[in-house]
This record gives sequence, structure tokens and C-alpha cells, in this order.
Amino acid sequence: MIYRQATITSALSLGSLGLYFWGIGGGKAAPAPPAPSDPSGMTLPPPGTGKTPQTGSNTQVPNAPGANVNPAAFFKYGFPGPVHDMQTRSEFVSVYDRQTRNPYYVVEHITPESLTKVPGGNGDRKNSVFKEDEQIPLKFRGLLKNYFRSGYDRGHQAPAADAKYSQQAMDETFYLTNMAPQVGAGFNRDYWAHFEDFARRLTSSYGSVRIVTGPLYLPKKGPDGKFRVTYEVVGNPPNIAVPTHFFKLIVAEKSNKRSPTSEDLAVAAFVLPNDVIPNEVPLTSFEVPVESLERSSGLEFLQNVPDKQKKQLCKEVKCEIIVREFNDAGKQLPRK
Repeated sequence: MIYRQATITSALSLGSLGLYFWGIGGGKAAPAPPAPSDPSGMTLPPPGTGKTPQTGSNTQVPNAPGANVNPAAFFKYGFPGPVHDMQTRSEFVSVYDRQTRNPYYVVEHITPESLTKVPGGNGDRKNSVFKEDEQIPLKFRGLLKNYFRSGYDRGHQAPAADAKYSQQAMDETFYLTNMAPQVGAGFNRDYWAHFEDFARRLTSSYGSVRIVTGPLYLPKKGPDGKFRVTYEVVGNPPNIAVPTHFFKLIVAEKSNKRSPTSEDLAVAAFVLPNDVIPNEVPLTSFEVPVESLERSSGLEFLQNVPDKQKKQLCKEVKCEIIVREFNDAGKQLPRK
């Protein structure tokens, strides 16, 4: 479609990046190389525990005998990381990246029941306020003042509208550990909000919808033909990274009538630029292979699910946005 090609390439600068990075239109993405094994036999602790790595019984110093070298002994002073702070909320689980001060990813679960209005029991975003997450050490914490006059919205990764079933659930979506800087008009308050609405509408066809959302920092081709990762940093001092893109992985679950113990999954992955997107651009323009999202995010998805159990969501339902008016004035902050 000529319109689609022109729009994506010129307005959103995704044309060459998509072909280079994701292999869109080039067939199935190449599998990621296997992770290298740890020659030291060291067992690392779970992220966020702060525990010292345990040395396995097969630990061997790879140096020549007599070198008297033991690099693993450094960890007796403390394990430096990386640490990804995991927070379990009512409607979502967030994993926080201390370096970018953004969520690494957020996992949601929505159902027809969770989105059904209950008299006297619904949350109202007018009663919610943005708040810092005091469970994060202060030196790594995103602060409210860092968004002030940044020119960006505090962009929910787990939307407040997905947690209307209780005020507590909605309040929890306003922690800054659930936020990342997003372009406001034309994206967070427009196309991205319509995209979130699309995910909610899936509950009319599926009894359970699980959504993984997060920021990306993708390479861009420079005038010299080389690809580089560059992104803005906001705050005072500058410390919150502004993502170049955002992703959503949607997993819609429908029970398999022939085998009630298993589920047929309808899966789709989308990557959108953190930029103004015209509402006329088809949502399917941003669909990417799950394998490509894994390569760009460093995450693995659905590795325990057999391929035959995964269906393509956009072949099961029509993947499209419906343009609606959303009252998200509370996200707007003064620009520079």
C-alpha cells in the first residue's frame, strides 16, 4: 500500500530501520545465538535479591597454575548488579531499570470481569496522584521533579483505565516505576491511548488477555551510514532516559475445548515510535515478529509454549484502533 509505505518511512522513520533491524518483509527472523556458558560455574542470584553469587563445585580458575587469581572473590564485598526491582501490584507486575529510571517491562492481566463497572467499587483517576516509588533507593529513583517542564508526559505502561475495578488498583498505576517519558499530543494522548483501548476490547473475544509493555532504545542510521543508539535524557540532573520506541506483546487466551487443561494463545507483538503518529496509520504497520522483539529488548517471551499452540492474533481478530476522545489532561506537563 503506497500510503502505508510513505507514512511509515517518511513520517515515522521506520522504513529502513524495520528492514534492517526486524527483518520485516524478509521472512522469518534469524534465531538468536545461544547464550554463552559461564566457565566459572558461578550461580548468580535472582535479580533484586542483592545476594552474593554462589560459587559452584566445578569452579576453576582459568589462569595458569600459580597465578593466584580469584576474580569471583570480589563479590564478597557485595554483588554490583544489575538489579531489576520487581514490584507486584494488584493489576500488574513491574520490573524497574535503575539505569534508565524507566520500567524494564510491565506485565498486566485484564479480563472481562476486571473491566466491568461495579457500582460503588470502581476507581476514578481523579482521585489518583502521580507518586514516587519509595521502595526504590533514592539514588536510582525516578522523581516527580524530573518530569517537570521536560516536555514529555508521564506515560503509563500499565494504563490506569485497565485498573478501574478498584481505587487501590488504579492508584498503583500512578507510581513512577510504571511511567516512562512519552510524547504527549499525537502519541500518549492519542494513538497510544487508542492502542491501549484496542487491547481492552480484546476481552470481548477472549476471557483473559495478558499484556507486556515496555520502552525500547533502538538504533538509528546516521548520515555516515552507521547505526547508533541515541536518546534524550531529562531531569535535573538529567537521569531519566526518553525511549525511542515502546512495545506491547499481547497474549490473548481462549480455552481449548478439546483439551480444557491447555489454552490456545493468540499472540501479537507491536513496536511504536515515541513520536506523533497520525490516527490514519494502520495498527498492523507496527506489528513485528516476536523473535525480533526479543532481540531488540533482550527479553524472551513464551519460550515454554509450543509453536503449534500460538496463533497469530491479527489473523484471529481485526487489529485496528478506534479513534476516541480520552480525557488525559492530567498527564500534560508544561513544556520547556
